[in-house]
Amino acid sequence: MANLPRQQVDKIVVGTFDTSQEIDTKDQSPTGTLVANGPVVFGNVKEFGNDYKAELNISSDSCEQIPFDQQPKLDVKLALNSDGNVKINGDTKTAFAFDVTGDTLLTGNEHITGKVTTDSTINAVGNINGGSVTDSGGNTLSAKKDFDIIHPTKEGWRLRHVCLEGPEAGVYYRGRLKGSNIIELPSYWKGLVDENTITVQLQSIGKHQNLVIESFNNEYVVIEIGANQNFLTNEILIDCFYHVYGERKDGEKLIPEYKGTSIDDYPGDNSQYTHNK
Repeated sequence: MANLPRQQVDKIVVGTFDTSQEIDTKDQSPTGTLVANGPVVFGNVKEFGNDYKAELNISSDSCEQIPFDQQPKLDVKLALNSDGNVKINGDTKTAFAFDVTGDTLLTGNEHITGKVTTDSTINAVGNINGGSVTDSGGNTLSAKKDFDIIHPTKEGWRLRHVCLEGPEAGVYYRGRLKGSNIIELPSYWKGLVDENTITVQLQSIGKHQNLVIESFNNEYVVIEIGANQNFLTNEILIDCFYHVYGERKDGEKLIPEYKGTSIDDYPGDNSQYTHNK
């Protein structure tokens, strides 16, 4: 084996074929091009004969230096360091296009198209947006629907709330009623809300009031006046907070639980929903 202390060339081809260009064409390779028919070994990989695991084999362990070598010994912790973007196009030769053994650290945003399956715990400092997470039991843990804003009163802080969830496509209307016994609902409730699903909660303000719902529909709620009136002036003395809830009628009724192994098994019309898959 020849020992060349230093050689400077524009291009090196190791093997029979120069795969960097088509045959019988002018070489336009940039200066410093290295073409290797493979396999390629960097570092003390300890793969012998034809027992290589890949075309490119890299180890962070450096080879032993020969006696009287005056160059400094290589001492690094990484087998590969990329100062730039990396793209991997997998194939079907192995089960995974990217297979990592050991802990991983990701700094920055990560976008995953598809499912994330784990046999352990996922600890997230920040959002898990969109997609879905599946635990070892096959349970899909959908991301929480949230909003995250600059804190309105504490400098240097942020505020995050998550959406309320329930087994219906519910809507609500809330407010304060004073000097009247009629809660007028938004005009669009007539076309949006099934009046048979409406529920009303009332909370007296200042003192106990015998508040009773007299009637309701998807346009208004009537509270029984009863003793809540000044009979000398006919002034209505009702003062309360109200919450009115109802279920949307502009689509099919939600089926909260159903038999199946995926979202595609939903027995209703999936096109009416935006969901994690």
